[in-house]
Amino acid sequence: MKVRTRFAPSPTGSLHVGNARIAVFNWLFARHHGGDFILRVEDTDLDRNVVGAEAAVFADLEWLGLEPDEAPGGHGRSERGAHGPYRQSERLAIYRDHADRLVAAGVAYPCFCTPEELEAKREAALARGDKPHYDGTCRRRDPDEVRALLEAGAPASVRFGVPKDGTITFDDAVRGSISFDAAEIGDFILLRPDGVPTYNFAVVVDDALMEITHVIRGVGHLSNTPRQVLLYRALGFEPPVFAHMPTVLGPDRQKLSKRHGAQALADYRKEGYHPDAVINYLSLLSWSSPSGDEVLDRDRLVREVSLDRVGVADVVFDGTKLRWLSGKHIEAMELPDLVAAIEPFLDRERFPFEGDALAAAVAAVRSHLTTFAEINDHLDPFVGVLDAEGIRARNNLAGDENARNVLKAARARFADIDPWAQESVNAAIRAAGNDAGARGRALYEPLRLALTGREHGPPLAAIVFVLGKAAAIRLLDEAIEAVGGNA
Repeated sequence: MKVRTRFAPSPTGSLHVGNARIAVFNWLFARHHGGDFILRVEDTDLDRNVVGAEAAVFADLEWLGLEPDEAPGGHGRSERGAHGPYRQSERLAIYRDHADRLVAAGVAYPCFCTPEELEAKREAALARGDKPHYDGTCRRRDPDEVRALLEAGAPASVRFGVPKDGTITFDDAVRGSISFDAAEIGDFILLRPDGVPTYNFAVVVDDALMEITHVIRGVGHLSNTPRQVLLYRALGFEPPVFAHMPTVLGPDRQKLSKRHGAQALADYRKEGYHPDAVINYLSLLSWSSPSGDEVLDRDRLVREVSLDRVGVADVVFDGTKLRWLSGKHIEAMELPDLVAAIEPFLDRERFPFEGDALAAAVAAVRSHLTTFAEINDHLDPFVGVLDAEGIRARNNLAGDENARNVLKAARARFADIDPWAQESVNAAIRAAGNDAGARGRALYEPLRLALTGREHGPPLAAIVFVLGKAAAIRLLDEAIEAVGGNA
């Protein structure tokens, strides 16, 4: 059977790292097995749906490169797949049909209890010290009474009649065999009076009809699973493989969530994190490579991912490690790809570099980047403007004969370069050192102070090349004058 996984977000807010991690693992697992990854939108909680949230989820998944094989239409794309619709709000007739089947089979029944009556039953159970369960009032109603109420148009939900004895057992690919006592599960609602399905009912119908083979989700859904197993069996469907991933905790060891410490995925995109680093890090939250390596590109993740290497212990989200991985993925990029990636973040007013000059500047500082947006923190040495501190540092060369000789030699060599190229600049710096009889620090420190006002920074040849011939000579002339020599 072809592996089919799904990610089913609700459009109730931003996608955060906790639920993005579930999307990542489902996508990796499907790709590992040559299967399909389905995107389904669970949008039946109308009171909580947020305008624009669905489009934001699409954008986040696109940024991560988690392209679904089947997905709803909209947001500039058409619906893909033969198992749609892929929004629950468009599947209400399907849920009604399956609820009617269960009622006809005698395993579900109409319930006419009002919210006020249900709340009173709940409070009474708590007062007795009992666990609140539906007391089965409508399950025991006379069929003629039920028929009369329905014909009179009385509002009715549909409840599933849970067997009152035995255990509900299923295998979890992460946690092994799990059993629940059926007596601990009360009759639960499938359809509300307005025809909107509850989560447990809709998800079973959808997963079954969409032929989902593996339900990989957070352990918070484990308590829902026995109800879902009952529904699969009652509807005549084979349950999928369940795999419940450990909880992701914040640094304070509280559950990471939208309301507690979970940063929106869109924020990482805006801050310039490498998307492959986010994929890499989220995959490591409970899973590990057989090699023990932590820096893994997505092709390797697809090859190596497996459910048998998922742990059961809760995991703590480490933003520092994510940033470190982002730096590692940036460092591994091909230079043209890196230049293209930093372009949207580049402050063009401060750094109007183009073409080879921009590529040279990026190459010179790439090892210092942990996000694409950090590019603006590292390009000041390339603009040819010394601040007050830099001017003071340069002027401290005054009276230094070696510095004066180095600066004059470099000026002469730079003036002779034609065409201006980084390799030629590098050769000119070495030649200037020979001309002035200076090597190592004696050569590079005066040049750095003259050109940047700092003793340390990116490779000197890259700085000179990006500055350009005119700016480099101007800065050297100013420095020669400052140290007490004629330009």
